[in-house]
Amino acid sequence: MIESIRIANVATYGSDPQALVGLSTINFIFGSNGSGKTTISRVIAGHPGHERCPVVWKNGLPMKALVYNRDFVETNFGISKNLKGIFTLGEASMDAIAKIEAAKADVEALSKHLLTKYESLNGADGAGGFSRQRIELEEGLRETCWKQKLKHQEKLSVAFKGARDTKENFKARVLNEWATNRAIFVPLSELHQRAAIVFGEDAAQEAPIHSASGSALVAFETNTVMLRAVLGKQDVDIAGMIKRLGNSDWVKQGRAFYEVNDAACPFCQQPTETAFGKCLEDYFDEAYVTAIKAIDDFGDGYATNASAYVLGMSSMLAGPTKYLDVTALRSELAVLESKVQLNLQLIANKRREPSRSLELESLSASIDAINALVATANAEVTKRNALVANLKREKAALTTQVWRYLLDHELKGDMDDYLSAKTKVEKAIGALEGDIQKTNGERRAKEAEIVALEKSTTSIQPTVDAINGLLAKFGFHGFKLTREASGDYYALNRGDGTDAKHSLSEGERTFVTFLYFYHLLNGSNSDSGITAERVVVFDDPVSSLDSEVLFIVASLIKSVFELARAGKSTIKQVFVLTHNAHFHKEVAFRRAKRKKDRTKDETFWVVRKSGLTSKVIPHETDPIKPSYDMLWNEVRQPDRNNLTIQNTLRRILESYFKILGGIEIHELPEKFEGMDKIACNSLVSWINDGSHFTPDDITFVLDQAAVDNYLRIFREVFQKCNHIEHYKMMMGE
Repeated sequence: MIESIRIANVATYGSDPQALVGLSTINFIFGSNGSGKTTISRVIAGHPGHERCPVVWKNGLPMKALVYNRDFVETNFGISKNLKGIFTLGEASMDAIAKIEAAKADVEALSKHLLTKYESLNGADGAGGFSRQRIELEEGLRETCWKQKLKHQEKLSVAFKGARDTKENFKARVLNEWATNRAIFVPLSELHQRAAIVFGEDAAQEAPIHSASGSALVAFETNTVMLRAVLGKQDVDIAGMIKRLGNSDWVKQGRAFYEVNDAACPFCQQPTETAFGKCLEDYFDEAYVTAIKAIDDFGDGYATNASAYVLGMSSMLAGPTKYLDVTALRSELAVLESKVQLNLQLIANKRREPSRSLELESLSASIDAINALVATANAEVTKRNALVANLKREKAALTTQVWRYLLDHELKGDMDDYLSAKTKVEKAIGALEGDIQKTNGERRAKEAEIVALEKSTTSIQPTVDAINGLLAKFGFHGFKLTREASGDYYALNRGDGTDAKHSLSEGERTFVTFLYFYHLLNGSNSDSGITAERVVVFDDPVSSLDSEVLFIVASLIKSVFELARAGKSTIKQVFVLTHNAHFHKEVAFRRAKRKKDRTKDETFWVVRKSGLTSKVIPHETDPIKPSYDMLWNEVRQPDRNNLTIQNTLRRILESYFKILGGIEIHELPEKFEGMDKIACNSLVSWINDGSHFTPDDITFVLDQAAVDNYLRIFREVFQKCNHIEHYKMMMGE
């Protein structure tokens, strides 16, 4: 049977799921037209477009759903002339029928066995049994493991990396370590000491320091350009004088003035001989010019290399590491820069006075000191990087030892208990699942056997006879159901043999479709599936019916209730959906409920449409209590009020016969004779006279004998109109 239904995002139902939970054997659903009742019946029927609304079956075992709604009417009484035959078990083979009953008993026994196993596996409510035990085992271990994580996370948190975000991940890591960890056991105090070092270090690699090279700059110090005195050609006439005076550089500078002064001495302004100019030119020959160029090239190269070195070292200082002695480096670089400036000055002097022998200030000591500082820093970087490489191994080793400690010292007892209990639970679950699989196979085999037996013992003729009998009994003589000469189909024909299916009145059509469905409940449209267990849905089966036929339909549906309640038929669950309050009261009435508003095998629901959205509301008791029921309650009371009883009787007769049945109140006395006819006529006459007036106490108060007589006549009105069952129902007899 169906345990629950959830409906959302279909027809008039919105995104907020409407749930019918806790459904029972008989389920009443009341709602006005257009409120969303038919959608519920379509969900149960599995109508296209409703597949996403889940229907939960008990133990996950779906049953055949037979649904009477407008879809059923259109499918079976639409364009086609013929109706599908309803197969029921015939009487041709009592042996086959006995075998079907035996096979059904076997299926029932197997189903009960399955139910027992399902309850053992999942509990009676679907949330217990061994499955729940397994869940509780996992939940218990998860909480136990998480407590250890919280206990040790302050000092050993790094060892839990990758598993410390959720309880489930941490538990999974514990189980994995239990299966794979082979580390040695280390005491907690030692773990803490090592963790402070190994887990406390920043494990990133340091890049080595790359300093500018000073070797090219130092190489200038070995060049002899600065030491060599650059002099002119010595075999020239004036060479002796220049050498004796030691004024070669002065002469070189004065030569430029001599050349622009028309060969006159730039100092005494006396003209000179041509030979003097030639002597000067010979003295400062090509060798002299080459030596001067060498000095210039030396100076330019030194300046370029010194600038590049200082710039490189300054860039290195812009991004120091924690291992470099920046203070000492800045000091050494400052000394070097001062020496460079001194040397650049010496080079400038050499350029002015090439004949002088000068020596550069050595930079080797400063560059060596700088290189030593960089080397010292890089040695620390190398040592640290080697430690980092070892840290990875140390960290991995320490991590496995931390988990080993947790497993051996903190969790061993819990893990032993967990694994022992889990083995037992998994073994039980495996056995149950195997048994369920085997039993399902046996049940399918038995069901196949029933199908084969049904095919040999079915007939569609009994349904023809039964429906025609009911039609005649209830006054439908203008048409009848006939069996087609060829094929397993029915036809609706008039007395002259013409087709009547599409010329029926709305009431006739409704009643015959209901009778067809009613007989389908105990059969099938094919020659198999007749004995399959089923859920039955009646969706507004009394549209366009008069009160008499409404009462018949209600009686037939109530007979279906009794079959479902007895538990011995194929009908296991029934749903009734209606908008008709009187029909609801008829079909929902049960004597057992006179002292209480509902029985344990019933549920009550109301479907309401708020705006454009349908809502399903559960009710503990029958929510439909019209004033009509209140009137009958007054009649049932032994201490009824004799002053108002006549008005109460009138309102009941008007409501039931005139409003529901279309029977004129004035016609009721004609069903009586003698004094009873007079009494009934008196009651009817009073109806007209006292309908809208309050009777005078003196004139109209009846004694108890008169009241009893009116009550008797009241009862016989129902008896003579063939509605005594309604009277008995409302009086609780």
